[in-house]
Amino acid sequence: MKNTNMKTDLSVNVGGLKLKNPVMVASGTFGFGREFSEFFDLNRLGGVSVKGLTLKPRHGNKPPRIAETPAGILNSVGLQNPGVEHFIKEEIPFLRKFDTAIIANIAGNTIEDYCKMAEILQDADIDAIELNVSCPNVKEGGVAFGNSCVGISEVTRRVRDYCKKPLIVKLTPNVTNIKEIAKAAEDAGADSVSLINTILGMAIDIHKRKPILAQNVGGLSGPAVKPIAVRMVYEVANTVKIPVIGMGGISNGDDAVEFLLAGASAVMVGTMNFINPAVCLDVLKGIEDYLAMYNFESVRDIIGILEINQ
Repeated sequence: MKNTNMKTDLSVNVGGLKLKNPVMVASGTFGFGREFSEFFDLNRLGGVSVKGLTLKPRHGNKPPRIAETPAGILNSVGLQNPGVEHFIKEEIPFLRKFDTAIIANIAGNTIEDYCKMAEILQDADIDAIELNVSCPNVKEGGVAFGNSCVGISEVTRRVRDYCKKPLIVKLTPNVTNIKEIAKAAEDAGADSVSLINTILGMAIDIHKRKPILAQNVGGLSGPAVKPIAVRMVYEVANTVKIPVIGMGGISNGDDAVEFLLAGASAVMVGTMNFINPAVCLDVLKGIEDYLAMYNFESVRDIIGILEINQ
C-alpha cells in the first residue's frame, strides 16, 4: 500500500559528489541551463553536467549535424562550445544562482588538453569533473581514449594528478567489453563512472543516396538505446566498487528506477530534454512515487537490488 505520509530521503553521495536527489541532466543536452531555466526551477535538479568543454572555443561540425531517428536522434555536433575560460567567467556565476551541483564535462584531443583543463577547473567553483573519453586521441591515430583499457587508464591517471574534486569518467558503449573499461577507469583513480555515451550510428537519405549527417556518422541517443544502457550499467555496477551514474534513453520515472535497480547511484537525463524541457521534474516525481508505493524510506534502498532470474 502506498504510504503518502512518509518523507522520502532522496539524497545520494556519488564518489564524493553529494546530491540532494539522484536526477541530473546529461552533458550536451542542456547547454549551460540558461534556456531551460525559463521552463522550470533548476533548484529541483540534483546536478547539471554542462555542455562538453574544450580548452579553446570550438565551432563544431558543419551541418546537417542532427538527424531524427525512430525513438531517438543522431548527432555529430562536434563539441561546439565557448571554451573553459568563458565557462568559468560567464556560466558558473549563472548556475551558482541555483542550489544544484555543477559538473564540468571536459573533452580533449590530447592528454595534455585534459590535464590543462583539470588544472584550470581545480580552482573554479564547480562540484565535479566529468571526463568525456569518447574524443579521438590525435597522438594515437584518432582512436578514442575510452576505446581501450590503456587509453582510459592513462588519461584518468594523468588527470587525477590535477583534480582533487570528484572525478567522473564517462564511458563509451562503442567497445567490446564495457566491464574491463570501467575497471581500468576505477583502477586509475576515477571516483565514479557514468554511462552510456552515444552509440555510433548512421542514417541515409535514400533519395540523395548520401548520409544525412555531414560527418556521415553520429552518436545515437534517446529511448532506442535504453535497453543497451541498462544492461551495461548492470554489468559495470557488478564489476566496480565505485558508484555508477546511469543514462541512456530515460524518459520518465520508471526508466530511471530501472537504472537504479540495476545498480546506478544516480541518473542523467539527456535527449528527452529536447522533447519535454521539464522532463527531469517528471523523472524525479516518478522516482518519489515509486519509493512511496513500495514504502522505501530512501532512494539508496533501491540501488542495485535487482533480483536476477536463476
